[in-house]
Amino acid sequence: MKEVVELLINKNKTISTMESCTGGAIASSITDVEGSSEVLKFSAVTYSNEYKIKMGVDKSIIDKYSVYSIQTANEMSKKISAFTNSDYAVGITGKINREDTNNQYGKNNVVFISIYDKNKDVCYEYKIDVLDMSRRENKERIVAFVSNELKKLINL
Repeated sequence: MKEVVELLINKNKTISTMESCTGGAIASSITDVEGSSEVLKFSAVTYSNEYKIKMGVDKSIIDKYSVYSIQTANEMSKKISAFTNSDYAVGITGKINREDTNNQYGKNNVVFISIYDKNKDVCYEYKIDVLDMSRRENKERIVAFVSNELKKLINL
């Protein structure tokens, strides 16, 4: 994330995240970089539907598409961007190596990622299949993926 933070600083842009299955791994990797306080406005870990909704995710989106969907990830990224007025926002939801007894709908072992660009009003959508490895290793893969995509998008 070092390059992402440097790009955001150089372009005078900001970022926020709303993460579920990654448990704040994106925000943590950003804060590992010196100077990240200049660009990271806010991060929320919203494991439960209740707190996704409290952060602005439309309950009807969750009800219609499931909490594990690109539509929910898009809502997460847009709502955290609006809440913080950040230029970029990342929304992540999905299941990593487990079934969710509280949310029976949605594919297992798929992670949905939305990166929202406020200035273009566009959500960039991604889906990553979870590999047969530990949660930590899968989260590290997701962080690396998001970092690479952010570098591309910030440079557009």
